[in-house]
Amino acid sequence: MNLTRKFTAAVAAFALTAAVAVAASASVAGTWKWTQQGRQGGQGTERSLMLKVDGGKVTGTLKGFSMGQFEVPDTAIGDAKFADGKLSFTVTTEFNGNKRVSKYEAKIDGDKLTGTIESPGRDGAAQKRDWVATRAK
Repeated sequence: MNLTRKFTAAVAAFALTAAVAVAASASVAGTWKWTQQGRQGGQGTERSLMLKVDGGKVTGTLKGFSMGQFEVPDTAIGDAKFADGKLSFTVTTEFNGNKRVSKYEAKIDGDKLTGTIESPGRDGAAQKRDWVATRAK
């Protein structure tokens, strides 16, 4: 009888450890990096996204970058959601008095986010492009 209890306790401890490991690997918290392609196939720009998860709430910052003579500042993300391995958020930027909202969606697979970014084009029509980011180590 005592051996059965020890075995049951060991199995329960293993299952709990495995569940915690799976939950940790599915977290979007951390720094994510990717190369954003330039206009019309031009030189790409390295991008970084820093995400935090606290009590199920996702917050973060899309790091700024230099684009020729322009400096794009760090921007807080908005409307962030993470459920069932899927992440979504928006980034609102302003340039010359014009606000622009980009919608990011991705699915997490270990240390990789794969999805799309939808943003307004110059003519106002939505542009959709692929997005693949890897977690910085």
